[in-house]
Amino acid sequence: MSALKNSVDCVYIAASTHDARFTRICVASVRYFYPAIPVRLLAGGRLQRGLADELEKYWNVETACLPACGDYGWGFVKLEALFAPRSEKFLVLDSDTVLAGPVLDLWSESAVSFLVDDEKQSSDDTKRLYYDWEKVRKIDPGAQQPEFVFNSGQWFGTAGILTRDDFEPWLVWELPRKLRHSEHFMPGEQGILNYVLNRKVAHEGLRVQRRDIMRWPGHSMEDLNAESIAKRTAPPLVIHWAGMKKTALRRMIGGDILLFFEKFYYTRLRAGRLRRWFAIFQHFLVHWMHWVRVRVRLTYRRMETAIRGRFFQRINQPAGM
Repeated sequence: MSALKNSVDCVYIAASTHDARFTRICVASVRYFYPAIPVRLLAGGRLQRGLADELEKYWNVETACLPACGDYGWGFVKLEALFAPRSEKFLVLDSDTVLAGPVLDLWSESAVSFLVDDEKQSSDDTKRLYYDWEKVRKIDPGAQQPEFVFNSGQWFGTAGILTRDDFEPWLVWELPRKLRHSEHFMPGEQGILNYVLNRKVAHEGLRVQRRDIMRWPGHSMEDLNAESIAKRTAPPLVIHWAGMKKTALRRMIGGDILLFFEKFYYTRLRAGRLRRWFAIFQHFLVHWMHWVRVRVRLTYRRMETAIRGRFFQRINQPAGM
């Protein structure tokens, strides 16, 4: 098992109501390689009942102390890691990720404040997935074409380097968080985080290291499977199922890895096998209820639009027709 280095002080995992199953799996993967490192949940909204207590009792996971309780909006809670105790070095993860190896050991250059995935995107995809720097330039003359972009589901950072003031021109610090220029940035925190870091690099010489730290199953799962991870021969990467989650894990690319860590998670829980099946049932129920609510809202909106259309058609109809 990899020895813990001093380069990273803690791991933050962003958690939400619908991702409880993935949160457990993510926690298990971190603990598989790093049994003692502090792990903290970033709860940007209501969590599944009992999840925080369960993680604390069996896996020594804390819930991060946030400045306010409530709905932070899509992904914005991850920014709170930046404002933790000064100089704290951390890794931020989305719930739908797992560690395939000793990923923390990748960050060894102490003079670097941030380490992000060395992602390659076309100019059009950068504007679509992150931010349109040419449009931002109309608001901020100092905006430049980004030197790098990265998915914010996995990144290393140092607290105290960025402040809330760095985001103030672009972000409203209330709950839920809101972008001031949402037409120029991808919804959520991903675009604005990329922009602020690129701006700091260009104008203040901030050092951001880029390395291959993430694998998206949609591209390739070469050398990554449950067997190689169990044997500790898999490459040290973060696997991120961004945009690829399914209710049934077996239907997902790399589902064997998710199931491997899920089984590992329940080895610590009393009556683990029974609790796992109950949690799976709960997972399917939550997603089914969410699906029903979405369909009901969409049906209601269509009916409301149709009724309004007929109403205005009648009142605008010429008299006598």
